[in-house]
Amino acid sequence: MLAISIGPLALPAGPVLLGASTWAASALAARLARRPEAVDNGQAAGQAILHAVGVGLLAARLVYLALHASAYAATPWAVLDMRDGGWHLATGLAAGLAWLLWRGLRWPRLRLALASAGLVGLGLWATGWAALGLHSEASMPDVHLQPLGGGAPLSLAQAAHGRPVVVNLWASWCGPCREEMPTLAAAQQAVPGVGLVFVNEGESAAVVQAYLREQGLALHQVLLDAPSALGPAVGSPGLPTTLFYNTRGELVDSHFGVLNAAALQSRLQALRVAR
Repeated sequence: MLAISIGPLALPAGPVLLGASTWAASALAARLARRPEAVDNGQAAGQAILHAVGVGLLAARLVYLALHASAYAATPWAVLDMRDGGWHLATGLAAGLAWLLWRGLRWPRLRLALASAGLVGLGLWATGWAALGLHSEASMPDVHLQPLGGGAPLSLAQAAHGRPVVVNLWASWCGPCREEMPTLAAAQQAVPGVGLVFVNEGESAAVVQAYLREQGLALHQVLLDAPSALGPAVGSPGLPTTLFYNTRGELVDSHFGVLNAAALQSRLQALRVAR
């Protein structure tokens, strides 16, 4: 599941899971450390968990940016765009745990609370990650789509033609979709060896054609998903959703929300390596 629906909103599952796990761990640390003779211990322990997550996120972001510096060089402002999902997971985990270890060494009275809460928070996050399938190398769903220009319906595997492929789920009414569409359109023209497939969710051919003409977008491989079946099939109730499949049709990356040019380039580089 890439996103979670809360009423009319669709939120990315990863940040929601991290926020819930962090809150639970912080609350547990505060409860375990709080004693009548040391009322400040609970607050200190809870804050230590929050600081550990913050340090982990900062380290994960910085290492990701360092590894993909060439992708961000043309648009340096993009380093501040946290919507792009650019994080180095192993670094973040190591930095967060190192921070907790350091605080435990400095505050012996809080060691048990920090260790217990840290393990519980990490366990909740890992369990949720597995349950939501955020680690899964899922295969392309068997959903058939209608080419915008007419013809027989195609599956995603047929549209991929054995190439690594980026599949973008979008709609003309979706503001974030409209924001990222020029970036994706430019990549379709400029990136050899990787297919970009645009799957419109729930709109008619006339509406899609009118939108593309209005925006001056010369897209190839535009497919129509009239019943909006692909989003639920890949675990995403919202738009835009972008999926990255290798040549074997395995999902190697995904993103819910706007992709800026730097984030797209870094993922395309990784996709070419993952063939």
